[in-house]
Amino acid sequence: MAPTLLWFRRDLRLTDHPALLAARDEAGDDGVLGVFVLDDTLRGPAGPVRLAFLYRCLRALDETMDGKLCVRVGDPAELVPQLAEQVDASSVHISADYGPYGRERDEKVEQPLVAAGRRLVRTGSPYAVAPGRITKDDGAPYRVYTPFYRAWTDHGVRRPAQGVRSVPWIGADPVGIKTDGIPGDPDIDGTTLPEAGEKAGQRRLQDFLAGVQGYADNRDLPGRDATSRLSPYLKYGCLHPRTVLDQLGSSKGAETVRSEIAWRDFYADVLFHNPGSARWDLTEALAGMQYGNGSTETDEQFFEAWTQGRTGYPIVDAGMRQLLAEGWMHNRVRMITASFLIKDLHLPWQRGARWFLQRLCDGDLSSNNHGWQWTAGTGTDAAPYFRIFNPTLQGSKFDPDGSYVRRWIPELSGVEGKSVHEPWKLRGGIPEGYPQPIVDHAAERKDSLARYEAARR
Repeated sequence: MAPTLLWFRRDLRLTDHPALLAARDEAGDDGVLGVFVLDDTLRGPAGPVRLAFLYRCLRALDETMDGKLCVRVGDPAELVPQLAEQVDASSVHISADYGPYGRERDEKVEQPLVAAGRRLVRTGSPYAVAPGRITKDDGAPYRVYTPFYRAWTDHGVRRPAQGVRSVPWIGADPVGIKTDGIPGDPDIDGTTLPEAGEKAGQRRLQDFLAGVQGYADNRDLPGRDATSRLSPYLKYGCLHPRTVLDQLGSSKGAETVRSEIAWRDFYADVLFHNPGSARWDLTEALAGMQYGNGSTETDEQFFEAWTQGRTGYPIVDAGMRQLLAEGWMHNRVRMITASFLIKDLHLPWQRGARWFLQRLCDGDLSSNNHGWQWTAGTGTDAAPYFRIFNPTLQGSKFDPDGSYVRRWIPELSGVEGKSVHEPWKLRGGIPEGYPQPIVDHAAERKDSLARYEAARR
């Protein structure tokens, strides 16, 4: 036997970790070097909120490894082969990455490893069913969710990998391995993040499972704590979706959770087959769509108001302020705020997608950007472009008592009931400090439909 290297990426945990088991079994008593590489290609667009949560997850992982996590800053294509050589590792073990950059990066890492007589061993992935695994009968990928979900269900999901009792970690000091350490948190401007790490993810999962029966009925109500809040832990692999699926049970709520996990796998599969969809429209149906409001100054004023929760539409502003405060936003409100940016403010989906990735602690490229394309009408399973959310009606329907809006917009805390969704109609006028609506939704809806017809022609 010989030492092995386990390169952590989106799998920051020690349980239900097939790549870790493979590394341990191959190394035996010779030990495993656990490594995480802080790659600036990924850190650059991440934003401070996501980085802060990542660093906290790394600290939690390092603690469970008794301080033996080796963290390096730089290019993985250089650092990983160097570390493998330093410990004379027979192989480097990873959970497979299916993203556009991740696949290219791993190929660059693999070349010098193979040249030195070592292997890059891919075991498992961050998904319940790995991208590319499910195809149509003719081998083509799915472009619509519903048939994908049927095939996903028929395919099935493996049970969680066996637990890890002990791993003979190779610490940095005994073998002279340099570790750069885990950086301190960047400035996140007062954002309150969830507790990080595998143990925190497991606790959140158990709390959610206790009330999962009501998930299907209550998940669209942002005023209630009825969603799983598991997305940050799934993002960095503090939890594997297989672990969640294994404990769900068979209630109506559990089935809805399964469908949400399948959506995550679906969007990852779409990105795997269509790497350009991370940045550009997946379909060309609206290639001629005209965006903007006549001047760059107006566009920037609108975008700034949207990012700061100052549009004058309470459900939109509540969501955007929740994003700033928590690094997270309720999923229903994500759709409402996205629709408002694209179809009321006439700005391209890419601007909103980038802002979300900068501010969300659960920011996931495939789910985030394809979710935005769903709203924009340019992606798979796209909502027709002419389906335009009315922010006032959406607020009244999904926040009927106004509790969500009042929580995040203190200027409206004294407004009772559904009136909070239309403060411009209050007898005494809009409460002090809250803005007038920056656009007229009815007028912008007509404008959006006209742009849509022009693009179709």
